[in-house]
Amino acid sequence: MLTLRNASERGAANHGWLKSFHTFSFASYWNPAEQGFSDLLVINDDRVAAGKGFGQHPHRDMEIFSYVLEGALEHKDTLGTGSVIRPGDVQLMSAGSGVAHSEFNHSQRQGVHFLQIWIVPNVSGAEPRYQQEHFSEAQKRGRLQLIISPDGADGSLHVRQDARVYAGLFNGDETATLDVAANRHLYIHVARGSVEVNGQRLHEGDGARVRDERQIHLSQGEDAEVLVFDLRPHELPQMP
Repeated sequence: MLTLRNASERGAANHGWLKSFHTFSFASYWNPAEQGFSDLLVINDDRVAAGKGFGQHPHRDMEIFSYVLEGALEHKDTLGTGSVIRPGDVQLMSAGSGVAHSEFNHSQRQGVHFLQIWIVPNVSGAEPRYQQEHFSEAQKRGRLQLIISPDGADGSLHVRQDARVYAGLFNGDETATLDVAANRHLYIHVARGSVEVNGQRLHEGDGARVRDERQIHLSQGEDAEVLVFDLRPHELPQMP
């Protein structure tokens, strides 16, 4: 069963330099029916103006990853890590016992569009760490590429949770099928474009909770970029 979460129903914030849509409750957006799903706590769809960004701020006991769609995002943290994240890059920061970081638009001329996603970890107080990997368009074209997993399989980033994240690009006749293990939930987020999932059309910003399905089939994409989360069969996130 697919339960659709329409893009138009998301929370919205406009701070001038930052325009953000919140799939789940975040900051000033509060929706008692949207408090996350399984171990997935946050999906923020952020657009940051040229030269602007988030100053240094702390996190702990959270798996936070950034997925850039357009532009370039500059990251610095108290682990001594500094990098620029561009389309195709996936950055995962495991905050663990505590880390502070900043995120700024790397460009002084054009905006940056990215997703920031939080997954609740399965352990508290772990050593903070940072990972970044590039996944090419060819790796994602017409298929679901594993980008995050609990064991770092197939070159994916290692998350401290029983969760897997796939990314795919679909256009025209390109299709992909993902088998779903028994007693697993999925969450699907369309980052851009549109695509059919098991015959239902999802558009940019739409999401869907998937329960009691043994397979999902993606087809009829129109310049679609999609993230698929394979999650434990829980309804709401719980901190370790």
